Amino acid sequence: MINWNAIGAMILPNIGGWAGAITMTGEVRSANGTSWYESINKPSWNPPNWVFGPAWTALYTGMGYASYMVYDDCGGFTDDALIPLALFGGHLLINWTWTPVFFKFHQIGLALIHMFVLDAAATACTLSFFRINKKTLYFMAPYLCWLTFATCLNYSIWQLNKDDSKNK
Repeated sequence: MINWNAIGAMILPNIGGWAGAITMTGEVRSANGTSWYESINKPSWNPPNWVFGPAWTALYTGMGYASYMVYDDCGGFTDDALIPLALFGGHLLINWTWTPVFFKFHQIGLALIHMFVLDAAATACTLSFFRINKKTLYFMAPYLCWLTFATCLNYSIWQLNKDDSKNK
């Protein structure tokens, strides 16, 4: 039997990620190499662009499954599930809106502040999930690790470009 609730929970976070990716159109790479992201300074440890799509797809799918585990363990949208799933939804909105702040509007410093808020929200969500089902940590821990890396990357890019007038 197909578990449509689990499938939907895994697809939902990706939908926001795909929508955010639309805001990156023309900002990450261009045929002539003059896109905004190609033109800014990045640290030597910046991953190649192709890494981000598969990484985020795996992370969104995993955190979506963790949300399903909470939903299932709580018997659906019950009082017990309300706070953890609300934290999940709120943190997803923060996650999804980081992309246009950084890539569309080129607000690297504001994106860094946004990232700190996202880190706190994702941590709160993870802790609330963990209280219901400890196995959700298998899906949320890689996400928190990636967010830590992304925060460091955002900070480094901000440091390397903060004096550039096109990035203010």
